[in-house]
Amino acid sequence: MAVCDTCGNEYDAAMTITQDQTTYTFDSFECAIHKMAPSCAHCGCRIIGHGTRRNGQIFCCEHCAQ
Repeated sequence: MAVCDTCGNEYDAAMTITQDQTTYTFDSFECAIHKMAPSCAHCGCRIIGHGTRRNGQIFCCEHCAQ
């Protein structure tokens, strides 16, 4: 069984995701988001969609970007 890189759970149906030549193992999309999704530069929430970029930073929404 594979072990999740985020929570340490052993899971027989784990998934692997490769980013920049590093491969991670996850037991759920939730764990993948916590490990891989960027955080908003203002409020710190994980950005699951496109987000907004300003001056080299990423924000979850237009409100946080201002």
